[in-house]
Amino acid sequence: MSANLKFIGHINSPYRTLEDCPNNVNLNGPLCQLVIYDTYIDGLSGLKKGQQILILYWFENTDRGAIQQESNQGGERIGTFALRSPHRPNPIGAAVLPIEAIEDGVIFVKGLDCLNGTHLLDIKPAIPQE
Repeated sequence: MSANLKFIGHINSPYRTLEDCPNNVNLNGPLCQLVIYDTYIDGLSGLKKGQQILILYWFENTDRGAIQQESNQGGERIGTFALRSPHRPNPIGAAVLPIEAIEDGVIFVKGLDCLNGTHLLDIKPAIPQE
């Protein structure tokens, strides 16, 4: 079985190298832009400033064979699915962040953990935890 994905846009972030990029999202981090391709801009209708969204993005240049890795806490080897590492069979990143603003097909959020130019896979309203 295979899957065909369509990137809906890309992410502008201040991070140009892996060394600059944080290991996790940060609600107080720098402003980032979810730039939506023209074909998908109408899909933003109904999203609002302050709303929590689930952002799915595609990491490039990763080890897709990584099943166990060293954790950042203590160096213990644990399973890939217990980590937020980009090195995994399907290198999909995920973050839940509030919308800071929406302007001309661009959603602004704070604190993503990805390199500038990262491909954007999808955006969904986040389900609040109660």
